[in-house]
Formats: sequence, C-alpha cells, structure tokens
Amino acid sequence: MHMIRRVLYWINMIGAVAYILICGQRLSAGHPLYHDQLQLIVQVASGLVIASLPLILERLMKRQLPDVLVALYEIFILMAILLGTGMQAYSIHYWDKVEHLFSAGILAGTGYMVFAGLTPQKYLDHISPALIGLFAAVFGISIGVFWEFYEFTGDSLLGMNMQRYMAHGQALVGQAALYDTMGDLLMDVVGSVLLGIYGFFAIRKNRRWLDTFKLRKLN
Repeated sequence: MHMIRRVLYWINMIGAVAYILICGQRLSAGHPLYHDQLQLIVQVASGLVIASLPLILERLMKRQLPDVLVALYEIFILMAILLGTGMQAYSIHYWDKVEHLFSAGILAGTGYMVFAGLTPQKYLDHISPALIGLFAAVFGISIGVFWEFYEFTGDSLLGMNMQRYMAHGQALVGQAALYDTMGDLLMDVVGSVLLGIYGFFAIRKNRRWLDTFKLRKLN
C-alpha cells in the first residue's frame, strides 16, 4: 500500500506539471485549451501543494499517516483538481458524487484512526467491533455534514455556487435546489456506512486490522 500511495502522489505531481506546461504554452500562444485557462492553471498549480499535504504533516508530526488514507486522499485530489477542475471532468454526470464516496472513505477511515489513537491498547482489544465501526461511520457522516455547512456559508456570504443551487445564472426553485446537497450527503452516508460495516467484519475476524489506521513513528 505504501508503494501505491507513492505512485498516486507522483501521478498528481507529474500530471499537474504537465498540465501547467502544456496549457500554459497554449495560453501564451493565444489558443487556450479551456475557458478561463489562467485560473485553471493557478488552481492546478495549487494542487501541487495540496497533494503534498500528507508529506508535510508527516514531517511536522514526525508520524507516518495510514497508507490507505493517504492513497484515498491522493485519488480524491486527482479527481478534484487535475481531472475535475483542470480538465473539466465535473461536466461528467455524477463525477462529484463519486468524489464524495472517496471523501467519505477518507473521513470514516480517519474515524478509525482517531478511535485507535485515543483508546489505550489494553482497552482496544476488548471493545466491540460494532462500536468501533459505528464510531467510524458516524464520524465520517458528521464531517460530511459540516462540509455542507461550509459550502452553504460560502454560497451565502461570498456569492459562490458550491451547492449548485444556481444553473445558468438562475436560482433553482424547490427540490431542484436541494438535489446537489442531498446527493452529496447521501454519498457521505453510503461511503461511511460501507466502510463502517467492512471494518466491523474485518475487526471481528482480526483485531490487528485496526492497526492499518494507526499513526506510526517515522523511522
């Protein structure tokens, strides 16, 4: 899994640099590949830093983050920034909903990490797998809800459209204005619950499975 996370990280890095070089050259020649090309280049460039955040955090904390969480994070960033924003993949139907499944997996996995980190090992060996799985699922769902609060605040105060309540410059009415938010929350629930159920069976079969989500000291 450590090799997979490294490969995904370098896909983000090399992909972003290639995008900046190719699209920057086309923009300077007066033939941009996408609308608002300069803004897209800036956002993809920011992805170089965002994709590197796990490495930065590890150096600051002197702890290695769980490889599975970092791998999911790198996939999410690839879908959101290089593919979604830079290459306009958000125009693909349900692209953002698939993203929310990955983000839910990251958040529920973080729930396992928090539970394992805050619970002494002598107690962890005797806690019900159902309780651990339930905590992870509820943790993931809760953070997903707070993210929707964040999007609502941005839309309300800054005139953004993160919750897709506007289409073609016109505010949607009734249930149409709720589709994006409710769809995002549904994916948060589905992804978190699935990982919670998987974790329940995995822990019941092998208590050491939870070690996958523990922070470790860097060598």
